[in-house]
Amino acid sequence: MNLEEGKLLVKLARNSIITFFSSKIIDLDSTDKFQDKQGVFVTLTKFSRLRGCIGFAQAVFPLQRAIIEAARAAAFEDPRFPNVLEEEMDDICVEVSVLTVPNLIKVDHIKQFFDKIEIGKHGLIIRKGIYSGLLLPQVFIDHDSTPKQALEMTCQKAGMDVNTWKEKDVQVFRFSAQIFKEEEPSGEIIEEIIAHDWQFCMAC
Repeated sequence: MNLEEGKLLVKLARNSIITFFSSKIIDLDSTDKFQDKQGVFVTLTKFSRLRGCIGFAQAVFPLQRAIIEAARAAAFEDPRFPNVLEEEMDDICVEVSVLTVPNLIKVDHIKQFFDKIEIGKHGLIIRKGIYSGLLLPQVFIDHDSTPKQALEMTCQKAGMDVNTWKEKDVQVFRFSAQIFKEEEPSGEIIEEIIAHDWQFCMAC
C-alpha cells in the first residue's frame, strides 16, 4: 500500500469518528478501492498518550468497512477510556495499522521463539483457551522490548501470567503492520517505518 492510499485510510478513520457526532452517513467511495478484506487497528492518541485502540486481527471485513468500525470503536467502545467527546478531536491524532495475516509460530523449544520474533517488524497474538491478547509491532518499540519481554507483555494483555507463553497448549502468532498516522491532529499524514536494533541473551 502506498502513502497516498494510507492517507485516505487515516482520513476515513477520522471522518468516521467526526460524522458519528452528527449521525451523518459516511459517503463511501463507489470504486473497488479498499474492498479486499484485511485486518486493521485504529489507534487514537491525545497529547502523545493512548486515548483508544480497537481493531480486527483477522480479515473479517473489507478494509474500508473495517476502518470505519475500528475507528468508531476506538473512540466510543474501548473499555479502558471514556467516550471521546467531539471537542477532543482537535487534540487527537489518528493512526491506522493495516495488518498482514497472522501466522502461527511453530517451535520445538521455547527459546526458538526468540529467533522468530523480530522487534520492529512483528506484532504478536497469544491464545490459550478463552484467553487471547494482541499487541501491535509499535508497542514493543515504544517499550524497547526484547522478544522475551514482547511475549510476556502479550500474555499480560490477554489477562494471563507472563510466563504462559512457555506452556505447550499456547498458540503464538506473529504479524506485520503497515502504519500510517497524523503527525499532529488533522495534520500531515506519514507512513511510520519502525526499526529497532537490539541484542538479547539466549539464556533469558
